[in-house]
Amino acid sequence: MANLLPFTLAVAQGGTRLLAHLAKANEQVAQLREGTPALILFHGPQGYVSPNWYPTKHAHGKAVPTWNYIAVEARGTPRILEDRDWLRDQLSGLTATHEQGRPAPWRLTDAPADFIEGQLRGIVGLEIAVDQLTGKWKVSQNQPPENRAGVERALRADGNAALADEVGTGPRA
Repeated sequence: MANLLPFTLAVAQGGTRLLAHLAKANEQVAQLREGTPALILFHGPQGYVSPNWYPTKHAHGKAVPTWNYIAVEARGTPRILEDRDWLRDQLSGLTATHEQGRPAPWRLTDAPADFIEGQLRGIVGLEIAVDQLTGKWKVSQNQPPENRAGVERALRADGNAALADEVGTGPRA
């Protein structure tokens, strides 16, 4: 079962944890309560790569389309939390992260306390102790420099600057 959730990262001496919340009514809560191992996927920039972007294709025709991407897989054991203080802290931290830099950042305390309490009754916290992290990236690192340069230029022209930046950094170890 899968859900799209915004996670926050907590790193301490005890290890790395991913923190989130979800509706109590979410059907996945029952599985999470059982401690079923979880897989969390994070994706970075991604996009289609046309073979026409490879200068070498024009020389020999030996090219096919592909998909470039950056992703991280986190695996760990979930724990459901219903402590109101934990939930309030998690929501405050998540909101602060996404409101930072705005002219008038919204805070949990901007809403009436009784309204927030009602909202807290409808959610549970999720904490996942990360046991394994795996990074995956395919950013044309298997291509010769002239093809990487062609992909980078074309991605920029398509408005995918984030992926173009990754392709432009050259081969990775």
